[in-house]
This record gives sequence, structure tokens and C-alpha cells, in this order.
Amino acid sequence: MNPVYDYGDEVRVIRNLRNDGSFPGKDKGDFLIRRGQVGHVRNMGTFLQDQIIYTVHFVEEDLQVGCREEELQPASAPWVASRYENRDRVLARLGLSVSGEVLVEPGVQGEILKVNRNGSDEVTYDVLFPGQQILIVPESALRSPEEAVHVAE
Repeated sequence: MNPVYDYGDEVRVIRNLRNDGSFPGKDKGDFLIRRGQVGHVRNMGTFLQDQIIYTVHFVEEDLQVGCREEELQPASAPWVASRYENRDRVLARLGLSVSGEVLVEPGVQGEILKVNRNGSDEVTYDVLFPGQQILIVPESALRSPEEAVHVAE
């Protein structure tokens, strides 16, 4: 288990961070840091002997938060903002098909399982729709349930 980041490295958090119960003075589930924010590695430790946890100081918020490696990227790496994140509910904006077979009709709700930033200009998501396998869907093919309400009005 070799750390990717070192003391003083500038890193960006790639998903919103909430209190998992280990942050003092805040309730479990409270919002801590918004995805895209940049901080500096201040310390490193391990959790359950198989995960490296980095203490990252986010200067703007003046908070030091423990982050797992998969929650971080180098601050110098390209950053593509995303509309959704893990566990968000989304609707298919249009029919989603594989090899010409429509698997998901427009308006069907799914859940974001993973945000994919693969160095391109468009974010894709691993989305689980009811009764389906996980589909990789571009952001442009999704909308939030709130958007659907405004369209219906």
C-alpha cells in the first residue's frame, strides 16, 4: 500500500464530502466540502489496514477532513464539473438503448452509482435503472427529478 499523495501536495476532492460520524462538532451526514474544492495534504494514516486516509486542509473552508484516495485527484489534473454525484436520483431524458434495443424509456428514474471523469469534456455516470444492468450514461441524457417537475408545470 503506497500512497499516491505526499505531505503538502495540492489535491482536489472529486465528490461532495459529508460527515461519516468521525468529524467532531458536526452531526453525521452534515455537509463538509463541495466537490471541486482544492486543499493540501497535511497528514496520512490508514483505516482498517487497507485504506490510506489523507488529512486534507481546505483553506477556503478552514477545515481539515479525512479523505480516501479515490475521493481525490491532483489539483493540477483537468477538472470537469458534474451536475450529479453518487446516490443522486436522475431521470432518463430520452430512451436509452444498447445495440438498438431500448432498455430504459424516457422519464424512468435511476440512481447514480459512480461519476466517471475520464479526461474528456463530458462526464458520464454509471446509473442503475430498475430491473436493468448498470448503464454508462452521458450527462446530457439525464435530468433531475426537479427539472421534470418544472417541465410538467
